[in-house]
Amino acid sequence: MIELLIFQTAAVLTGFVIDFFVGDPYSVPHPVVFIGKWISFFEKKFRCGDEKKDFARGIITVILVTFISTSVPALVLALSWLIHPILYFIINSIMCWQLLAARQLVRESMKVHRELVKNDTEAARKAVSNIVGRDTDVLDEKGICRAAVETVAENTSDGVIAPLIWIFLFGAVGGFFYKSVNTMDSMIGYKNDKYLYFGRAAAKTDDFVNFVPARISALLMILSCPFCKLDMKNAFRIFSRDRMKHASPNSAQTESVCAGALNIRLAGDAVYGGVIHKKEYIGDPVRETEPDDIKKAGKLMYAASFLMLLIGLLIRTAVILLCL
Repeated sequence: MIELLIFQTAAVLTGFVIDFFVGDPYSVPHPVVFIGKWISFFEKKFRCGDEKKDFARGIITVILVTFISTSVPALVLALSWLIHPILYFIINSIMCWQLLAARQLVRESMKVHRELVKNDTEAARKAVSNIVGRDTDVLDEKGICRAAVETVAENTSDGVIAPLIWIFLFGAVGGFFYKSVNTMDSMIGYKNDKYLYFGRAAAKTDDFVNFVPARISALLMILSCPFCKLDMKNAFRIFSRDRMKHASPNSAQTESVCAGALNIRLAGDAVYGGVIHKKEYIGDPVRETEPDDIKKAGKLMYAASFLMLLIGLLIRTAVILLCL
């Protein structure tokens, strides 16, 4: 048991380091792609347009996708442990690496930053369209910048800290459970005519599994502000005031911290599929959002992620020592 825990802990650290330096190579198939294919498969099989049937089949989809997404890695890890602990460590490290998205998040957001710095608005719109779900053709330079900052802030939890928490609690299998739920929410968890009933279970499950991680992420971001030379006091003030100004109970947690830390205003109305969605503003318009805020948001994300990694490793080490 202790040996397994040691290898698991080493794998989390190794996966984090690989993600920090390498990110997600575009040429390597990503597990989320396969999870997405299963979601699409069940949607085609189950979604029919009938409210009651779609709601029930949406629940079944959540159960089936999470079962497949966790049982396959669990089986692979169990077999690798039986073959040799070192093989288990290698496979576990690769899984942890692929479950984290810090490097990819910074990489994609910095593409937006570079185009904005070059004053190429059209290229910046195209770059930001790869990381947001809203219509980007209606965004001006300030809107593009805000969208990129909001994405980095929200995905500080969804893409990095929340997966880390689930991995530390339940190993890579827990991380895959979280990723499957998060991917379902991003694909079918919309409150529109198409997914209102079929995607409701996915959306509610995502709200549940993210509830605690989103708040931990926000607190870690606040604590990380001094390391990034950002406004910690204002980050806490805006977090306390605006953290529930979102349709999701979780999304504004980290967005509010980022808005306060950078002394800018985020959110507001957004266009999805040609339809304007009314949203409250988060933060105060102390100054206009600028391209360097994307870079600052990325630094805050990394600082909070390193802090989460350190806390997780310390807790794991304490558990290992107590078990000796």
